[in-house]
This record gives sequence, structure tokens and C-alpha cells, in this order.
Amino acid sequence: MTGMRGLSVFISDVRNCQNKEAERLRVDKELGNIRTCFKNEKVLSPYKKKKYVWKMLYIHMLGYDVDFGHMEAVSLISAPKYPEKQVGYIVTSCLLNENHDFLRLAINTVRNDIIGRNETFQCLALTLVGNIGGRDFAESLAPDVQKLLISSSCRPLVRKKAALCLLRLFRKNPDAINVDGWADRMAQLLDERDLGVLTSSTSLLVALVSNNHEAYSSCLPKCVKILERLARNQDVPQEYTYYGIPSPWLQVKAMRALQYFPTIEDPSTRKSLFEVLQRILMGTDVVKNVNKNNASHAVLFEALALVMHLDAEKEMMSQCVALLGKFISVREPNIRYLGLENMTRILMVTDVQDSIKKHQSQIITSLKDPDISIRRRALDLLYGMCDVSNAKDIVEELLQYLSTAEFSMREELSLKAAILAEKFAPDLSWYVDVILQLIDKAGDFVSDDIWFRVVQFVTNNEDLQPYAASKAREYLDKIAIHETMVKVSAYILGEYGHLLARQPGCSANELFSILHEKLPTVTTPTIPILLSSYAKLLMHAQPPDPELQKKVWAVFRKYESSIDVEIQQRAVEYFELSKKGDAFMDVLAEMPKFPERQSSLIKKAEDVEDTADQSAIKLRAQQQPSNALVLTDPQPVTGAPPPLKVPTVTQDRSLSQPNGSLSSIDPQTPSADLLSDLLGPLAIEAPPGTVSTEQHGPIGAEGAPDEADGSAIVPLDEQTNTVEVIGNIAERFHALCLKDSGVLYEDPYIQIGLKAEWRGHHGRLVLFLGNKSTSPLTSVQALILPPAHLKLELSPVPDTIPPRAQVQSPLEVMNIRPSRDVAVLDFSYKFGTNVVSAKLRIPAVLNKFLQPLQLTSEEFFPQWRALSGPPLKLQEVIRGVRPLALPEMANLFNSFRVTICPGLDPNPNNLVASTTFYSESTGAMLCLARIETDPADRTQLRMTVGSGDPTLTFELKEFIKEHLITIPTGSRALVTAAPAPPVAQPPSPAALADDPGALLAGLL
Repeated sequence: MTGMRGLSVFISDVRNCQNKEAERLRVDKELGNIRTCFKNEKVLSPYKKKKYVWKMLYIHMLGYDVDFGHMEAVSLISAPKYPEKQVGYIVTSCLLNENHDFLRLAINTVRNDIIGRNETFQCLALTLVGNIGGRDFAESLAPDVQKLLISSSCRPLVRKKAALCLLRLFRKNPDAINVDGWADRMAQLLDERDLGVLTSSTSLLVALVSNNHEAYSSCLPKCVKILERLARNQDVPQEYTYYGIPSPWLQVKAMRALQYFPTIEDPSTRKSLFEVLQRILMGTDVVKNVNKNNASHAVLFEALALVMHLDAEKEMMSQCVALLGKFISVREPNIRYLGLENMTRILMVTDVQDSIKKHQSQIITSLKDPDISIRRRALDLLYGMCDVSNAKDIVEELLQYLSTAEFSMREELSLKAAILAEKFAPDLSWYVDVILQLIDKAGDFVSDDIWFRVVQFVTNNEDLQPYAASKAREYLDKIAIHETMVKVSAYILGEYGHLLARQPGCSANELFSILHEKLPTVTTPTIPILLSSYAKLLMHAQPPDPELQKKVWAVFRKYESSIDVEIQQRAVEYFELSKKGDAFMDVLAEMPKFPERQSSLIKKAEDVEDTADQSAIKLRAQQQPSNALVLTDPQPVTGAPPPLKVPTVTQDRSLSQPNGSLSSIDPQTPSADLLSDLLGPLAIEAPPGTVSTEQHGPIGAEGAPDEADGSAIVPLDEQTNTVEVIGNIAERFHALCLKDSGVLYEDPYIQIGLKAEWRGHHGRLVLFLGNKSTSPLTSVQALILPPAHLKLELSPVPDTIPPRAQVQSPLEVMNIRPSRDVAVLDFSYKFGTNVVSAKLRIPAVLNKFLQPLQLTSEEFFPQWRALSGPPLKLQEVIRGVRPLALPEMANLFNSFRVTICPGLDPNPNNLVASTTFYSESTGAMLCLARIETDPADRTQLRMTVGSGDPTLTFELKEFIKEHLITIPTGSRALVTAAPAPPVAQPPSPAALADDPGALLAGLL
């Protein structure tokens, strides 16, 4: 096989492979051929070496390891001819990162190419440095790259690459450019006539001024001249005109650089700049051509940002608002989004509220847009533009939208509606109406701060008290109201219900009856508020009502033995105080007015709000490029509201008010360490030449690697044999998680079967080790690597398994506490002189210690209400769910021993489930769950899980979530046999953590 035809044939062979196994075999064969050729340097011509390095790059793109060939690729950089040097530069930039040791060997060669006279070699070297970057390159090559950039003898193509290369080096190491000697040079570069060099130099300028704008103040008028040149279309070649727009990229970069300078002192420069900006604003409109729209709007929106930065005259700001008003009414969603976003930014930096109000109806229409991102921007804009004149209209629209808004927006929507109602209420009765409607429509998403605040207003305004009591009484007539409505109604009627005594149906006895009807439906934290309300009603009853006293005393006696200390203490003290007459009146006297303080709602909005609109008005100078690699949390909490807070009710005089000082405290969370990966990974080190079959990630974790059932591959020259795994280890493990017998592992020589039975927190498994070959398997070893929450005892396995024989090894399991960590079986054996090692997960998982349990409504609801909230009851909105029909989802729950209880939830799209968990620490612990699905979008749902143990609640919630998200399937694997015995260290036990994204669960 000669010429590059060999590469084409190899690519064709790989593409024609029927499965992953055939592809791996073809790639392994080619890798073996490449290794052999690389070892025989004498017969390896530069042309063949280039061909093999191309093949190696293609194999790398397929995901296979080609570490052995890195040096060969780097060595091609020093080749004297262009074809080989080109391959060396391209493959090196693809295979190696900035920290690779081999790159240090190539620095001198790269430098020689940069300072040489061959422009082609210079371009190759600059491209490599620009792609890889790195501190070593920055320290060694930055001065040479600077010389190329300012050289008058270099062609524009080389200087353009030099500017971009220097930009990358500066981002990696800002010290690579000396400001003192470079600022004037930078200003000279902005006089460049070639637009390619000028655009690249402007990109470099943006990075430089973001780091130190004062040093480059001489570049400011040069940027304005660039904009003038482009705005007047002077000396702009046709190839730099995009759909009639002169170099839009350069315009954007120049305006972005100007935003890093705080002010423009020179009047003539400022006047010239505003003339350019005026021309851009007047000359931009929406056309049918998408490409032209994108370019013109990129320039326009950067111009708007610059206008806001320079704090332009109000007339220009109003002109910007009028232009944006056109954009928010077009059909193109991207333009509508940008229009709303920029209108919000303008509103936050200048006083153009009156101009924006003209577009209020269109903004409200955007609140109903199909695109959620547009709805969010419309909500932010409505919130920012609201004042006394339009507060009623905007708040009413928000309340109307609240009924159809998705879960992820409702808490933010509720908070903003409450704040607007408080800040701009034309009268306090309207404010009370709004808050009560808010609670009625979105109780689950209304934080306690909101109803605490309305209580403050009612308490501090005597004229408002009868009206608030009357409205609270009206809402209690509804058949089903949210628990938060019960809290606020109970508090207001307890304090001011006596003001309604002359109205029909509002006697103390009648108020008690209607409040007491709600008692069975509320959770534990609400009961103390109701008891306080009963005591207040009894105190205000004039003349004394013996029948009411009898009813209230019966309630107090019932709760005198409550397991909850707060409820018990209130019941006992209220019962005794109610016998004291005047002392009862003194203790439960009307609450004094609250002192004036900053609204807790506004403070909360300031603390938790971190929108794009706020970040947009920060100075560009604060947006310095980071040299660090930022790792983000892979779990989606995006869209999920922050955890609600569990109120507690204080004692003594503050018994009558919700939570004493009207502030809430964080729920207590289990003290545990947060571990990013609850299972490991179980990457257990083995000596050189030994390869283990390792499994990574929790059960069904989304994004688990395909190699979950595979192994690393030893270099071919060290391999003595390979063993092909039969079947898919990951799929076998997942199947055994849901059933109690099956095959755990199989290769051509051995099969490991498993059979298990489970009772309470105990389990007994039997491993069946079957020798499939006609020769004995020797040096058989089996070691259990247990997690901290399990006690495991594996009976010894025989050292030798005879031919065609099967041996059994019992494994005793005891569950100490709830956890999703998995035990690992470190198994190895010899066939001939070689060793096979595999690490297999044992399916002693959390659901094995569950016992199915079906509850009736009489059994379920008291237990559900007893779980007050986090950390015993956790709620989460889950996205990326496998789209299952409800019967399929019910079958899935039943498969891991969580029983669906039909008929408990009136909503046919919801599921209610129960089970019992067993462990040594918790005993038999009842677990309850509720799944709320969205018929319009089966890929998301809201799940609430509760139990009497915080750790169990968290672990069960995460376990169910993992099974609701698609479980990836692994590929077939090769287990490598090597002539060395395996040595393994058990992994450190994983710790449990509370769920930071949990929500306070509401009632069914």
C-alpha cells in the first residue's frame, strides 16, 4: 500500500465497520502496524512518517489513545520541507495541550520558524502558538511575535496572525507584554490601512484595555477615527464589506474597546463619536435578509451599549428606546429578545421610563411569548418600568400570567409581583387584595416573607384591619386553599376577627369552626398558628361563649400530649391561661405595631437576583479575562428556585405573630460532606501491565462514560493476550439492580452468576463461578471493597476452579444506613501464565432494602402532613427525564420496590407512591413520594420525597432521579490479560450531603 491511498483505505475500512467491536479490532491492527513502523526508524521515510501521523490523528479523533505517537508528531515540526512540517504543526496542535512536556522540546524549532524569513513557516508556527498558547510559549516567544507584528517588512497575512497569536499569549500571561514600551506601538497599529491587520490589532487592544485602560488612553481617539472611516465607508475594500455593511466586525471591536475607557474628555472627539453613533442608530432597520440583519444588529446593539456607557443626552436615549420599540414587535425571536434586553439595560442606567411606557402593551404581549427566554426578559423589563401610574395594570398582568407560568418562573414572578404591589400600591386595601390573590394562585411558590410582610402592613394600619379580616374570611369559604392562605387567614382573623362580629357568619364561634375545618389539612408548622388563633378568638368572644370555650378546650387537651414540643407547649399554656381571666387578656393583648424597617422582600430580591440585566451595566473594565480553568457544577439547577424557608413560631408575647420578628430561619440540614461523585470513581490503581475492568459513576448517572464496562488498553508491545467480555457489564449490573438473579460477568473462560434474597436490612447473595474452559483456572481471588454503609462478608473462593466446574461463594450483606454507594468485587484469575482482572459492582443497592407498601388515603395523608419540610421532605424540578407514559413510569417505580398508590392524587397526571426502607440505623422507615408531571412536556416533572430521616430522603430522591433520567449503555470491552498479579486498594467511602436545590414541599 503506497501513497496517501493507504490513509483513504483505512478511513473507508473504519467507516464500513458494522459495530464498535469490529472498529476496535481494525484500529488495534492499524495501531500495531504504526508502532512497528515507528520502531524501525531506518526504513521510515519522511513521507511514510507523515502518512502514519495522519492516520494517528484520525484514530485520535475516533477517541482512541495514541500517546505513543506524540513524539513522532512533534518531531515532524523540525522537518525541512513544507508537507512534513505542515503535518507536524497540525497534528501537534490537535493532540497536545499547553502543559504537555513534549512542547518544551519544540520551542526552539518554533522560534526559529517565527524569526525566519519563510512566511509559510512563520504562519504555521504562529498558528500553533495561537492555538495552544501556554505560559512557556508566552515567556519565550512573546517578544519575537511582537517584532513580527510591528515589522514593516512582513506581509499583512503574517502580521494578522501575529496579532492574534499575541492576543492568546497575553491572555495566558499578561506579563508577556510590557505596557511601558508597547502602548505607543499599539496606537501606531491603529493607523494601519489594511483592515485585516487592523481588525486583529483591535482584538488585541480590547484585551489590553480591559486589563489597564489608563496606559492605552492614546488609543481612544484612534478608535473613534476607525469608526468614522467605516461609517463614511472610506477606503473599505469590497472583501471587507458584508452585505453592504463596512467591516461590521471591526466596528463592534472598536466600540467595545471604547467602553473600557471611563469618559471622553476631548469635545471634538466626543462630538465625532456621537455623530457616528447617530448615523448607526438612524441607519439600522429590520430587513428580510437574515445575514444582513445579524451583522447590522451586532453593530447596532454594541452602539447602544456604548451610548449607555457614555451617558448620552436624553434625546439620543429616547431615540434608542423608539428604535428598540420596533424590534420588540418583529417576528424574529432573537431580535425581540435583544430588544427587550437592551431596553431593560437602558432603563437601569438612565431616566427614560416615560419613553418605555409607550411600548407597555407590546412588552406585556411578550410575556406570553412561546420562548421562555423572551418571557423572562419581558418580566424583568416590566418589573423595572413599573411605577405608581402603571402598577395596577402590570401587577394584574403578572397575576394573570402566574396561573400559566412554568414552575421555574413562578417564585421569581411571585416575589416581583409582591414587591411591586408593596412599592407602588395606590392604597393598602389593593395591596392586601394582590397578596391574597398571589397566595391563592401560587401558594407553593410564595415564600413566607410575603405573608409576613402583609401581616406587618395590617398590624401597622388600623384602618386596614377590618378590610383584611373580611377578605381573609372570604378566602376561607373556598373548598381548597393553600396552606399559606390558612396561615395568613388564621393570624389576621385571630388578631382582628372580633372587628367583624356584627357581620353575618363572622361570630367567634363561626370563625373558629371554619378555621378548625382546615386543621386536618395543614402540616405541623401551621398548627401552632391555628392554636394561637383559637386562643385569640376565645379571648375576644364577648360576651363569653361557653360553647366556643368547650370546643377550644377540647382542641387544647388533644394537643397537650403532642410529640411536637412547640405545639404541646402552646396547647398547655393556652389551656391554663384561658382559665385565668384578666391574665389571659393581658398575655394575648393585641400585638403592638412593628417598627419601620427595610422590606424583607426588597432585601431578598437584592440578595438573590443575579440577572443578565444587572451584569450588563457593570463596567467593562471589571470583565478581565481569566487565566484559570473554571470548573462548573454539572448538575442542572438552572431554572430551579432557591430553597424556601421553614418558619418557626416563638413563645411568650410573640406567640401571636408569625415567627416572632417576622423573619425566617434556614432549615436544619444533615451534617455531612458534599462529594461531587457519590460513587467514586472507582479508579483503583494497578501495577504496570495490569488492566482492570472498572465501572464508574452512580447507577444510571447521566453522562456516565461508555467505558463503564471497559478497560484501559495496555500498549500493544506490552500485551500478551486480550480477553473479550461477553455482553455488556454495565447493562448486566443495571438489570440485576431490578431483579435478584442473573449473570454479573462473562468472558470466554469464566461466567459469574448471582442469586440473591433480601429480608429487611439483611441480604444473602451467592456468587456462582463457572469455569467454561477445558483447562483449570488458577490463582482465583475475590476481594470485596465495601462502602462505609454496608457490612459484607464474602466466603473464601477456592484457589483453583477445575475444568467445566462451578463453585459457589456466599456473600452476607447488612445495611447500616441509607446510601447509594456501591460495593465492588475485585476479581482475578489466571489462564496459563496470564492474569485477568476485573472490578465489578455488586448490586447491593438502595432499592434492595425497600419493601413495597401500598397505603390508603387515611394512612397516607397524616404521614405526609407530619413531614414538615426540608430536610425530611425534599422537592426538586427535574429536567431531561425520559419521556414515559404514566403507566410506564408507574411500572418503573414498582420495579425498584416503590409502590404506586392509585387514586390518592386527584390530578390524573400525578403519581403518589410509598415504600418502607430498612437499615440498622433507621429501622423500618416509611418513605413517601409524589411525582407531578407536565402533560405538555414529558421531559420534566416535579418530584417530592419524604421520610423520617434526612439522609434517607436525599438518597431516595437522588436514586429515583437517576432512574428517571436515561441510563446510558456501555460498549463491549476488552479485558486485558497481563503477566502480573493485580494489587488494589479499597476506595475511600463516599459521604452524603443535603440537596442544595431542594424545595419546601406543599400539600397534595
